[in-house]
Amino acid sequence: MASAAEQLASNLNFSAFSKAQELKKRIWFTLGALLVYRLGTYIPMPGINPQAFAQAFQQQSGGVLGMFNMFAGGAVQRMAIFALGIMPYISASIIMQLMTSVIPSLEQLKKEGEQGRKVINQYTRYGTVVLAAVQAYGIAVGLETGNSIVSDPGWAFRFSTVVTLLGGTMFLMWLGEQITERGIGNGISLIIMAGIVANLPHAISNTLEQGRTGAISTGVILLVALVAVVVIAVIVFFERAQRRLLIQYPKRQVGNRMFQGDTSHLPLKLNTSGVIPPIFASSLLLLPATVAGFSNTANFPDWARSILAALGHGQPLYMALYGGMIIFFAFFYTAIVFNPKDTADQLKKHSGFIPGYRPGERTAEYIDYVLTRITLIGAVYLVLVCLLPEFLITTFHVPFYLGGTSLLIVVSVTLDTVAQIQGHLIAHQYEGLIRKSKLRGGKRGR
Repeated sequence: MASAAEQLASNLNFSAFSKAQELKKRIWFTLGALLVYRLGTYIPMPGINPQAFAQAFQQQSGGVLGMFNMFAGGAVQRMAIFALGIMPYISASIIMQLMTSVIPSLEQLKKEGEQGRKVINQYTRYGTVVLAAVQAYGIAVGLETGNSIVSDPGWAFRFSTVVTLLGGTMFLMWLGEQITERGIGNGISLIIMAGIVANLPHAISNTLEQGRTGAISTGVILLVALVAVVVIAVIVFFERAQRRLLIQYPKRQVGNRMFQGDTSHLPLKLNTSGVIPPIFASSLLLLPATVAGFSNTANFPDWARSILAALGHGQPLYMALYGGMIIFFAFFYTAIVFNPKDTADQLKKHSGFIPGYRPGERTAEYIDYVLTRITLIGAVYLVLVCLLPEFLITTFHVPFYLGGTSLLIVVSVTLDTVAQIQGHLIAHQYEGLIRKSKLRGGKRGR
């Protein structure tokens, strides 16, 4: 077995990729699907005055709309048919994960295997429809309140807006599932990453143009590039970091034969919560600024204006709350997606145990003990990665487009995609070795 694994690793090179025709088809399908998505972000929604909307968006680009525009690949800025993006589906997925931990019937469905997951996925789709419809209606009403943004306001415009935006979100959900099944996997994540990366060349050209005109010094631009490289390296290190718990299996007898006990590892990721904590924290903190932007702040009392000013982007209170909320959501979401008791029960069911700890409750307590401590390290890592670009923006007033959240998404999805491609290559190589061994066996038989 070891020699076979070594042979696979040695043969896993560019020549193996050139021979993997199935993998090539999957990559071309993925690229074609992402191209369709990018084209959709430029198809404008009917009934909108582009110039009036662009002016209104420019005033609110620093709030939640700016963050959603980044995730939607610029579709919000252009008010395209994909303006809602895939965020309603992600929100519905998170809500379903929360509900499976508090509703016993959904928790039982989750434990039923493939069939239960299909039912939960169907509920997630229904939730996506509801959330997208509500958000689309809210956007339609908000657009009508703008100055000359909608050429013909009324129920006809609201209905067409809801149908258009809802259809765009459902199409993206279907497209993501097709990429997962027929492409290289991670369809939803690849769509989000494509939206973020698509605006990167424009952001880099703007930064270089400001450096050429003298608005930003060359030293600051080099510092931004250096920080970006360091942050990417840190993300790669921590996203691949694991704490492996040793699992042992006792000796077992099958018939008259005695099999030796086996050992394996239970990998616990340092950052189990992924990119969810920064997304939640930034969404909640930017919400007051967005609401205030659509309101007349002159009518607000003094204390409300003071709070809004303190919660402004880059302010000390904003930074402190941002870091604290990231830590809170890191622990909260980790508790939702990973249950030490279920893991301990599965180990006990398969006769596995952690040396020094009794199977069952004691094992669950130890896993929870380890998970809590590595989650703290992961939360501190998320805070540093997300706050460092914020300090850079505040101190040097530079447009650091790829902030902490977007860098986390891009790097994490890239690592997962590379792992998927390597998995396809290993499977292709393994199938080739099996075919060769069968041919050799047939020749010996003759």
